Amino acid sequence: MSLNEDVLSQIFEELKDDKNSLYSCLLVNRLWCAITVPILWRNPNYHYYFLPSVLIYRTSDSFHYYSKLRKLFNTILLHLSEESRDILKNQGINIDEKYKHPLFNYINYWKYLNFLIIQDLIYASRIGKSKVSIIKNEILKLFINKNTNFVHLTSILSHLTCVPIYFDYQLHHISGFECCFSKLESIYCNNYINQDILKELAKICKSIKELKFDIIRQNITSGIIELIEVQNNLIDVNFSNFVCLKNRSFIRYLEKSLIKHADTIQCLKINCIPIFELKKFLSYFVNLLRLEIVFNNFWDDSNKENLTLPVLKALKVRLVSPNIVINIIENTKGHLSEICLDYDDYHDNEKIIQAIYQNCSNLQYLKLSCEIGSLISELENVLINCQFLNELVIDAPNNSDMDKLFILLTKFSPITLFKFEFINYRFNLDDIKLFFDNWKDRNPMLLKLMCQQYSIRKEIEQQLEDLVEEYKAKGIIKKYFFGYY
Repeated sequence: MSLNEDVLSQIFEELKDDKNSLYSCLLVNRLWCAITVPILWRNPNYHYYFLPSVLIYRTSDSFHYYSKLRKLFNTILLHLSEESRDILKNQGINIDEKYKHPLFNYINYWKYLNFLIIQDLIYASRIGKSKVSIIKNEILKLFINKNTNFVHLTSILSHLTCVPIYFDYQLHHISGFECCFSKLESIYCNNYINQDILKELAKICKSIKELKFDIIRQNITSGIIELIEVQNNLIDVNFSNFVCLKNRSFIRYLEKSLIKHADTIQCLKINCIPIFELKKFLSYFVNLLRLEIVFNNFWDDSNKENLTLPVLKALKVRLVSPNIVINIIENTKGHLSEICLDYDDYHDNEKIIQAIYQNCSNLQYLKLSCEIGSLISELENVLINCQFLNELVIDAPNNSDMDKLFILLTKFSPITLFKFEFINYRFNLDDIKLFFDNWKDRNPMLLKLMCQQYSIRKEIEQQLEDLVEEYKAKGIIKKYFFGYY
């Protein structure tokens, strides 16, 4: 019995994130290969995009990255038309003469267009700087035509140049631009992109659901605002500010454009964006499911009205007015299941933790950055009142009271809690051993230990690993990870 094509397609779609399994499917027969290839080539950027740029300076990683890029670059060149090949040859750009047209038109399957990768491909090709624009234009024509249709567009930093790309490609002047980008569902860019491109995208793209925008220089114009305003179903918005933005009028326009989509936005991240009246601004987004705010103490929000986000499930905050955070927690109707807090001040932590255990009975994930000793009684209340807590992260890098925390956890942890991450300057072996001994007869824990690099001697690190291995063999620990911060 053989499976028909529709059934196979559904099965392979379920495997889209399991590259090894998909690779094996390529070799079964022609039908399996024909179904698998479009899935694998939907986002070939996936294999390159997540490489941190710092690794480029490590010899082995750099060589591996360049090698993969050149293979991809050579495959792309196989799609060039005879006309394009002649143009390159006439300009003194000699590509591989062993030309063989590929079995599939892989570029037509490409749905995630990442100009970071294209830029790196060109730099990795060892083509002289004077000829980069020539080959860039021919490659762009391969991607932007009436046969391609992209759902995601990225233009950010280049790994190989390690500088922002001033994205001045005149994409909107290339034939097929409208067909290529009219169905975009997500975009990630920064304000180095030519704003005319954003304005042209605003004319044809109405279905963007996810938008991520980084502000990395002072100069910023209205292109991104126009793109936001015309969307029909904007769901996920992420704005990050990496400079001390002084353009207050832009912030006002940004606020107004986002408020227009308050009914559809479910995920909102504001990273160092100086919102003037944060509480008033957030009050419009009554359908938020996830909220992340980093460093927004630019202006003290004196608005005394309650901020109600009735369906909020996840909250991540750092350096935000504790009064606003407490107000959010107290008015989420008990739906919060994930909270991540980063506060240095004891009094801020105490008040926020009290709000958590009094209002978040359905909490499943909690991360706290705090001094443990003075908050032990409040942490006890969290463990007692949050009976669905599944994962706990404690970031206390300079704290010497981990022994008190471990005793507390073995006495009061709900039965659901078995995932732990502890971040500390260094760990005491006796404290950890006692923690493991007292954890017997509970669910095996998933453990992550993070300590400051160079703060722990190699022999101590080995003793710690041996200790964890011993308790893993006893079934106390299911899985563990050591790392550094």
